[in-house]
Amino acid sequence: MNRIVSKEHFSPHVVKLEVEAPLIARSRKAGHFVIVRVGEQGERIPLTIASADTSRGTITLVVQAVGRSSKKLCALGEGDAVTDVVGPLGQATHIERVGTVVCAGGGVGVAPLLPIVEAFHKAGNRVIVVLAARTKDLIILEDRMRVCSDEVIIMTDDGSYGTKGLVTQGVESVIQREPVNLCVTIGPAVMMKFVAALTKKYEIPTVASLNTIMVDGTGMCGACRVTVGGRTKFVCVDGPEFDAHQVDFDEMMMRLRSYKEEEQK
Repeated sequence: MNRIVSKEHFSPHVVKLEVEAPLIARSRKAGHFVIVRVGEQGERIPLTIASADTSRGTITLVVQAVGRSSKKLCALGEGDAVTDVVGPLGQATHIERVGTVVCAGGGVGVAPLLPIVEAFHKAGNRVIVVLAARTKDLIILEDRMRVCSDEVIIMTDDGSYGTKGLVTQGVESVIQREPVNLCVTIGPAVMMKFVAALTKKYEIPTVASLNTIMVDGTGMCGACRVTVGGRTKFVCVDGPEFDAHQVDFDEMMMRLRSYKEEEQK
């Protein structure tokens, strides 16, 4: 059992949970995820680690209530216990000093982007963060991003905060004013698709995290199959991060739609 130390609501359907997991906190790296289970008969839920506190022995998870299992997890409160937390899993983000890195996050994809921003900044890069959401209330972790980056650009669909427009417009505004050496994007598949299309035009290497399609987390169920560079990859064991210019996002989005009916049960 892993006790929930603190809980915070980012929005009615998105919560931040700080969970006791000392061994995972000590060994996790940017890009790693965990498998969480609520109840002995509960489903396995893959969640990327947003941050870790080794002194407290905790990891932070950001969860969006979508289906039955994620709703059960979000319903837990401070002091409650998560049945299982297993990890860290997946391939860690490749961090090196490359120059200027643009990190583009949308929705709850901002949470797994946070440790990547921290790691690239710590490695000596100039890190510019572009956060995007439909409206101001859905922007998360802005304060944390400002602490560990050189600049934060906010984009909202309705113009209620920051600049009105899409994440791609925020990314392109940076590209047009200064050289960009790498782009990292995490968010809805359609968002990552268009960020990748934009950066490909400018020949900027781009990494996308495909964590939203993971189910089992070990490669056994095959639900996270994606095509990268014409070859089949399993997101949970080969990723979750891949060369965004090689990912078949249309196929990925088609596979994601196939789970919609199950999410409503």
